[in-house]
Amino acid sequence: MNHTFDLAALRTIVTAARLGSFSRAADYLGRSQSAVSMQLKKLETQSGTALFVRDGKKLVPTEAGQLLLAYAEKILKLNDEAAALLETQATRSSVRLGLPQDFAKTLLPNILSQFSALYPNVEVEAHIGRNYALCEEVQRAELDVALVFTPDIQPSDTVIAALEMAWVGTLIAPTDQNSPVPLVAFNFPCEFRKCALSVLEKEKRLWRYTLTTPSLDGIWAALQAGLGVTLRTKYQTPDYLSQCHDLPEVPVMYVKQVAHNSLTPAAQTLSDVVAHVAQTHLSEWSVL
Repeated sequence: MNHTFDLAALRTIVTAARLGSFSRAADYLGRSQSAVSMQLKKLETQSGTALFVRDGKKLVPTEAGQLLLAYAEKILKLNDEAAALLETQATRSSVRLGLPQDFAKTLLPNILSQFSALYPNVEVEAHIGRNYALCEEVQRAELDVALVFTPDIQPSDTVIAALEMAWVGTLIAPTDQNSPVPLVAFNFPCEFRKCALSVLEKEKRLWRYTLTTPSLDGIWAALQAGLGVTLRTKYQTPDYLSQCHDLPEVPVMYVKQVAHNSLTPAAQTLSDVVAHVAQTHLSEWSVL
């Protein structure tokens, strides 16, 4: 016995029960009476029992038919709810934004405010994460637009700002030239970490890690605890940290915007808003 009931057939018998006859159900559903009869026969084959009996010109549900009708209404309700939800999900508009942790508290509020004023019904998915991951997510079309740090730029890049970098730590400066520089750094891979090691090794300075972490707050906490120094932009460096001047000079770190090559109108607007907010906010810090 096949207990997988045909949804179209279930809808037919439920409609017939509500309208009082299969002929009316056929008209309502836009089907022929023979097609409706075939659907009823299919359900009786699938259930292995008679579902309706004729009473004059009417078909009356048997006990099994009444039971199936009760369940059919529940099955169809769940089916219709699922279909409606999926349709809503498919047609719902959303945009996806990626930002490094440095910009979550400063840029994100203004970006969201300006974008939502233009597209109040569009959902924004904000990914606050690691710099390298944001670039990959844009390339894989998992993000529409992102701001990223990069030490190098190309003529085709959308450059937002060039931020000065500095060695920062507590008031206790790193030790002399012959002692390893105690480094606090992001987990690999990280552009700041890579730049720090490149500069130190170029100057033949010894170094050692005292803490690595995926969290910017973790970086600041380790520095506040006196674990060492790190290389960051001067932007958003906490006031309780000071610049360490006896370490090698460092280049600037650029902020650029990356976007997927196929954007919806809403995503393109988000891209424009991100560029405007970031350029305006970072202009006083930029050395471009």
